[in-house]
Amino acid sequence: MLTRKLLAEFIGTALLLAAVVGSGIMGVMLSPGNTGVALLANAAATAGALYVLIVLFGPVSGAHFNPVVTLAMWLRKDLGGREAAAYVLVQLVAAIVGVLLAHAMFDLPLLQPGTHVRSGAAQWLSEGVAAFGLLLTILLGLRHRPAAVPALVASYIFAAYWFTASTSFANPAVTLARSLTRTFAGIRPADVAGFVLAQVVGALAAVPIAAKLDATAAES
Repeated sequence: MLTRKLLAEFIGTALLLAAVVGSGIMGVMLSPGNTGVALLANAAATAGALYVLIVLFGPVSGAHFNPVVTLAMWLRKDLGGREAAAYVLVQLVAAIVGVLLAHAMFDLPLLQPGTHVRSGAAQWLSEGVAAFGLLLTILLGLRHRPAAVPALVASYIFAAYWFTASTSFANPAVTLARSLTRTFAGIRPADVAGFVLAQVVGALAAVPIAAKLDATAAES
């Protein structure tokens, strides 16, 4: 059973990163010099891929594809410690594989440490907000509209690409993997730690708030 879940997490995370990085490359190729169009293409492709992947793999593994989602599920006791650790390890490896796959599809050097500067208080705040909102979307969606979770998550990420200064990585595995590309979706390796810390803080803040909102709804 765990093997099947881990396979789903691996495939889903790898394909998600291939979509994120690949659509960024294609967006820049087709609209050189037009960052807005490239970001629109990147956001739309990511949201579309997320919807499909959550629908396909949600019934198998829960479709986390994200260590802070797995962390939240462990805190809620929906996952055991061993299972959660395995999920996170697979997500990290699969995310890197997805970036390498995107590079290979566009005939780019497979390993290319990122150079895109993403640092500072505004970027960190953006990542905290992005992760906080994503976890609220998932946790409250599972409670109130479970069938709508794929559309809710895809819609939130599409919007967060545009309303956050960081373009909403909201995922430590995604952040680490994107430090291995110099393309549109990249981030400097030196900036990864700040992003991951902000994402973890945002996710940890969302868990008790979601629980409180659930309790409030149950009392009314």
